Amino acid sequence: MPRLQLFILSVLLFTTAPASAGLFNDDKARNDIEQLKARLDTAEASLAKVEAAYQRQTSALLDLQIAIDAQNTELRKLRGQNEEFTHALQDTEKRQKDFYVDLDGRLRRFEAGDVATANKASGAKDKTDDLVTENRALEAALGFYKAERYQNAASAFQEFLNNYPQSAHVANIRYWMGNSYFMLKDYKSSLENYQILVSKFDTHPKVAEAFLIIADCQELLNNKEAARATLKQVMAKFPDSEAAGKAKKHLSTLK
Repeated sequence: MPRLQLFILSVLLFTTAPASAGLFNDDKARNDIEQLKARLDTAEASLAKVEAAYQRQTSALLDLQIAIDAQNTELRKLRGQNEEFTHALQDTEKRQKDFYVDLDGRLRRFEAGDVATANKASGAKDKTDDLVTENRALEAALGFYKAERYQNAASAFQEFLNNYPQSAHVANIRYWMGNSYFMLKDYKSSLENYQILVSKFDTHPKVAEAFLIIADCQELLNNKEAARATLKQVMAKFPDSEAAGKAKKHLSTLK
């Protein structure tokens, strides 16, 4: 082959080789770009799924937090009501105990006076026997009450009323029966006895206190409107009494 032809062939080989290599490199780059783009699309899809799951979880957590906050609010409300009921119950128990001590002393003085009077009257023996029997029945009922056997006390008080409906102790019996049923959480029966006391024995020294316990019973029986009316009645009937002050305080907390 002549030298000129060899020279031309050599030039052609040198000039076409880089072009072939460049074409090959462009195809590889495009392929790499396509693969990278595919991976990027896959990553974006995965990220979108993660974000959606995160949003759902965040929404669920927010709903749960709202529910927890609502439950906490209701719990605080119930605790407040429980504290009010506990306070009312403690006040009632204290009134009951104070009244029992006071009435027990007065009852003993009353018994001694009645026995002395009965002994001087005609037919003293029969009257004294009746009075002694009555007082024993009363003491037995009070014994149950003092021992905090309230169911026995309530039954004994009812039997006393059946046997001695004209007794001078009927008003006190109604008060004690109301107390007994209150301690048994039989608020309906308690309310009935207190209402008999305030309606038939309106001059009884414990009528104002009985009204307060009537309001307690009405509230515990979920009749708050009646409880408010009773407390207002206490304030109107006994404006300068300790009971009126308690009624006003209770009324301010009755929701």
